[in-house]
Amino acid sequence: MPDSTPRSGPHKVLLTFYALFTLAAGARAAVQLLTQYDDAPVAYWLSAAAAVTYAAGWVAIRRASVGHTGFASVMLWVELAGVLTVGTLSLVQRHWFPDASVWSDYGIGYGFVPAVLPIAGLVWLHRQKQQEPARAGADR
Repeated sequence: MPDSTPRSGPHKVLLTFYALFTLAAGARAAVQLLTQYDDAPVAYWLSAAAAVTYAAGWVAIRRASVGHTGFASVMLWVELAGVLTVGTLSLVQRHWFPDASVWSDYGIGYGFVPAVLPIAGLVWLHRQKQQEPARAGADR
């Protein structure tokens, strides 16, 4: 059954960024894993993991707009933890990252969007959760 909930402006922006980053991180990882695997396999597999995380985040955020917020909350926190962990490790253990991953240096190669995206998602999700009681009351 298709959902009939109209998407808000912020929701559409989040979905667009998550789709874009799924494609960007996935394409980057695929090319690097296929053509440069021996140069920095850890970084390239981390980029692949980021792509999977963005894809799951897209699904989670889409579902959150109709009240299914649990998965979105988990995915956004996992994504933020990944960005912070990989970002920090790439700064303090540079030799582990001879080539950058999507989340290296907190996403500097992508204008820090990887660091901001889960935070923006968590803010949006918090607002969604605040609106749930109002929507539930309106449905009665």
